[in-house]
Amino acid sequence: MSKFIFSSPRKYVQGSGVIDELGKYLQTLGTNALLIADDIVWGIIGDRVKLSLDVSKLQFHYERFNGEASSNEITRLAAVGSKQGTNLVVGFGGGKTLDTAKAIADELKQSVAIVPTVASTDAPCSALSVIYTDAGVFDSYRFYDKNPDLVLVDTHICAQAPVRLFASGIADGLATYVEALAVQRSHALSMVGGDPSIAGMAIARACEETLLTYGLSAYNAVEQQLVTPAVEAVVEANTLLSGLGFENAGLAGAHAIHNGFTAIDGDIHHLTHGEKVAYGTLTQMVLEQRPDEKIARYIRFYRAIKMPTTLKEMHLENESFENLVKVGALAGGKGDTLGNLNPKLSAEDVANAILAVDAFSKIIK
Repeated sequence: MSKFIFSSPRKYVQGSGVIDELGKYLQTLGTNALLIADDIVWGIIGDRVKLSLDVSKLQFHYERFNGEASSNEITRLAAVGSKQGTNLVVGFGGGKTLDTAKAIADELKQSVAIVPTVASTDAPCSALSVIYTDAGVFDSYRFYDKNPDLVLVDTHICAQAPVRLFASGIADGLATYVEALAVQRSHALSMVGGDPSIAGMAIARACEETLLTYGLSAYNAVEQQLVTPAVEAVVEANTLLSGLGFENAGLAGAHAIHNGFTAIDGDIHHLTHGEKVAYGTLTQMVLEQRPDEKIARYIRFYRAIKMPTTLKEMHLENESFENLVKVGALAGGKGDTLGNLNPKLSAEDVANAILAVDAFSKIIK
């Protein structure tokens, strides 16, 4: 019998300048917060965060995030939170910082608030973290009993970040409906362990429609560090719609292939999450035999927002076929989601599709 599960954050707040209201929203969650951010993010927002928490009379301790969402980093920061007597964890920054904050809160059994400073991934809203080794190789997904208690997104701050990160969020979001359709077609389970629900599929579809409709104009606005209605719509799609969509409708090939890329050493690791997901999305489309024009539309759109569509842009043009097979093998490994696309796919199938994307992209005008 089918079972539907819908999971979401307790509260989502988005708007220009809302970081100054953070203390007000945290008051209902705890009294002594562990704040996690890297040095760059804390340098940008730290003073405003401290002022907001001081006004709300909240105690807090800031601890630097060292850059990798690994088990060792999670253990280290959880020990700091325990020593400080915190009862609330707040993560500021990009995907790996936010995934680490969720893991710390899970370790300490505390509430967690997520404050993205870039609209670059769909990590903020989900009840899971992607865990890596200390060297940055994909290790596993870590699942939680609940989603974040608060997700607060200041669109002005997101618009000041490099436009490449904004575009990466669009690319990550565009994988949502592509993967959701594959999960639905294969009768696989969503990331919360149920069949893809009507609500989850509708949100995933709205994510794709929003990004293809407003993505380019929003990208151009963020290039000028502007917040427009299109930017607000795309930030919501990158963060909320993509987050709810992938969690409640499921992941398939695009993210599995992204994870598979960690099997390769080299300059590919200088790319963002979204840049690698973009190529993974195109690879999934080839594997599921999407119509040429559908794939071409995605290629043209990715080019417009400067996302990679060739092996040269992925820093893989000199990679051996054997290494691309390693990508396919890791993508199809236990605990990843390639099987939601097709459980019969081989590592060689993935390698061939990666090469086919490159060849097709080169002939698209």
